[in-house]
Formats: sequence, C-alpha cells, structure tokens
Amino acid sequence: MRKKILITGFEPFGQDTVNASWEAVSRLEDRIGGNEVTKLLIPTVFGTAAEKVLEAARELQPDAIVCVGQAGGRTMVTPEVVAINLRDASIEDNAGRKPWDEPVAPGGPAAYFASIPVRKIVDEVKKAGISCGLSYSAGAYVCNDLFYALRHHYEGSGTGVGFIHVPCLAEPGDDKRPGMPLETIVHALSLAVETL
Repeated sequence: MRKKILITGFEPFGQDTVNASWEAVSRLEDRIGGNEVTKLLIPTVFGTAAEKVLEAARELQPDAIVCVGQAGGRTMVTPEVVAINLRDASIEDNAGRKPWDEPVAPGGPAAYFASIPVRKIVDEVKKAGISCGLSYSAGAYVCNDLFYALRHHYEGSGTGVGFIHVPCLAEPGDDKRPGMPLETIVHALSLAVETL
C-alpha cells in the first residue's frame, strides 16, 4: 500500500551556513519505494518548527512524519529512540531564544518512544554499508523539541513519528570535523523512507 510520508529538514543554525539535514532531504526523490514523499524546510526555532510541521501535516494527512536534523560530532546516521519533555538550550535558536529547564509540553509525559520502526531502519541502512546506529538522546535543543511535540500531538493516532540525526557534510580537506558525504546521507534517508 502506498503511503504518504512527510519528511523535514532544518535551516542552518549557529555558525553553520548549510544544514546537512535539509541538503539531504531536499535531494530525495518524490516517490521512494512506492511511498509519496513531501519535503519541508523548517526553521531552527523552538515551538515554531513543530507548528510548521503540524500545519503542513493537517493538509497532507501523512501516514508518517520523519524529521531529520544535523548532529555535529556524530559520524553515523542515527535514528532517535526517545524524545524527552525538556527544552534546555546551550545556544540560542534562530529567533534568539535560549530556553533553560523548560518542558516542551507542560504536564506531558517525561518521554515518548519513536513510533516508526527505528531498529528496522538501522538494519536496512547498515545492509547498504552505511554507518548507522540507534541514538538514545536527541539532546534538548530544537531537534528534540520538534520530535517530542509531534509525538505528543500524534500519540494514540495512526500517524508514525520519528527523528533521524545525520552527521555534518564531509568537507574535503577538513579532518577535524566529523562528516559524511551528501550522497551517502541521501541514500540512507531514502532507505529509511523505503522501510516505512
């Protein structure tokens, strides 16, 4: 059965001028493994990122939402297992906000598990020879904020929600910063979508 997948990537933030998540998401095919893929660029802003995704999802009515973010320092593609009810920023978001020790959803549960098959995604991506592994912390910045807000909204519904962190883009000659070639990230995300 053909599924509708909404997949998102973030705009650049902090000191970066590109964000690997959107660079990869924007290059995905519109159909992957029979699934219809809708791509959405979202702001790196607490709260607003989730609002933009929910707005798009109301119109699209997707079967699954896969959010993709860039994780500096990581060397592999990492589907996230859990989102926590915490905003705790070490740097400002793109709107100049820097929440500290705030809940994403006051009164919400402490955490939610991903509702897409993250272990299966890891297996499929690894089969293709791409470095991939589960992550048990999406941090407490905008990535986790988005992941938690969407899981909270869709809890008990049939819509799957997940988050995948990808490494920064590999820069030729830059051995200090871990990265991955863009085409490898695109391939990994295509496999993840196909798995759904």
